[in-house]
Amino acid sequence: MLDPKYVEDNFELVQKNAATKGYPLSDEQVEIISLMKRRKSIEKDIGEYRYRHNDANKGISQSKRTNKELVQLVADTSSFYGYEPEKDDNVPRDLNELIKRIENKNRSIQDLESEIIEIENKIRQILLTIPNMLHDSVPLGEGEQDNVEVRRWGTPREFGFPPKPHWEIGEKTGTLDFDAGARLGGSRFCVLKGMAARLSRALVNFFLTEAGKLGYRETCVPFLVRPDCMEGTGQLPKFEDDLYKTHDGELYLVPTAEVPLTNLYREQIQEEKDLPLLLTAYTPCFRREAGTYGRDERGLMRQHQFEKVEIVRIVPAEDSWRHHEELTADAEHILQLLGLPYRVMNLCSKDLGFSAAKCYDLEVWIPSEGKYREISSCSNFSDYQARRMGLRYRPTGGGKPKFAHTLNGSALAVGRTIIALYENYQQADGTVLLPEVLAPWLDGELAIK
Repeated sequence: MLDPKYVEDNFELVQKNAATKGYPLSDEQVEIISLMKRRKSIEKDIGEYRYRHNDANKGISQSKRTNKELVQLVADTSSFYGYEPEKDDNVPRDLNELIKRIENKNRSIQDLESEIIEIENKIRQILLTIPNMLHDSVPLGEGEQDNVEVRRWGTPREFGFPPKPHWEIGEKTGTLDFDAGARLGGSRFCVLKGMAARLSRALVNFFLTEAGKLGYRETCVPFLVRPDCMEGTGQLPKFEDDLYKTHDGELYLVPTAEVPLTNLYREQIQEEKDLPLLLTAYTPCFRREAGTYGRDERGLMRQHQFEKVEIVRIVPAEDSWRHHEELTADAEHILQLLGLPYRVMNLCSKDLGFSAAKCYDLEVWIPSEGKYREISSCSNFSDYQARRMGLRYRPTGGGKPKFAHTLNGSALAVGRTIIALYENYQQADGTVLLPEVLAPWLDGELAIK
């Protein structure tokens, strides 16, 4: 979430940014400013009350020791305890009555403190629904048509025949069974058989091995996480409808390994000398794909269950943008090893994720469609996720702990890599000849037929 102080001081900018990202603030969200003002007023009152209360207690103690005139004590504390010395009927007659009024004031202070807690909870809940600020280099735009191409790698293959879509190749080779997937789980499921199943396993091992060579520490994480972990990385409360959860709501199935990997360090303070932290993990991923019906209903492009290898970086704030370029280059490196043509897109404001400050999409060439499609998103969240989960680091030069910056990307999405391999390496006879780099993971067997 955003720094509350920043929101308070720059609310018009925050409001404009939210609209630019496609998440205009509601009247309920705008209420955060009046809540912040009310909190500040109460804090001022409580501070004054405590100061005067201490003086009054000190005065009572002195009067007990020295028989100080009650009338003088009343005069010293009159406005604070709600009476006027010049009105006889409103003046405490003895110390016991004054002490009783002090006790009443204590209860008033407690009520204000309870109100502060309630207001702070409301402020936090609203902050959780306000999107991250855009980085200056993010292009403004209304959708994917306004994304800006940064670079390309590789040249799409020229086929001497009309390239088939991956689902036709899978059906012909008996390796992708969408009918069986539908019988087992309904729409947007697929059963991988034979070489497709072996290829899926090979890709996971290949991705993890290459990520390890790039310095990422392999980690095996739970596939079910608590709600506060989903809140920490920004899936909750905004995207509740996209998630699968247990019937009691106590655990959620992960939509990406980003969630458990980043939350490994929630509510902790790292030493700056130990940063950056580079992590990788394989997980199955589960998403309802709410609101996407009608899009990519055929094939593996948009499934409710899929597999990914994720790479995550937790870094000092000052190095954040350099690490974003490096993480993106790491995901590109794996695509290059597979010989798959791709392009890098700088996502525009309304195509950017809710929590991201900036995102590069890696889009791989899909011959049957004659266009590039997303295979990895490499995002920098600045300190947005770290604030939600209390992830900080202690600067080497001393001073207060700072919130870390978090980054993540897919390296890669397994199902979409299978799509790209099937289509880019298909042969005229309907078989697929996989790239040599995968041979060690497939016992040298590279033909899908």
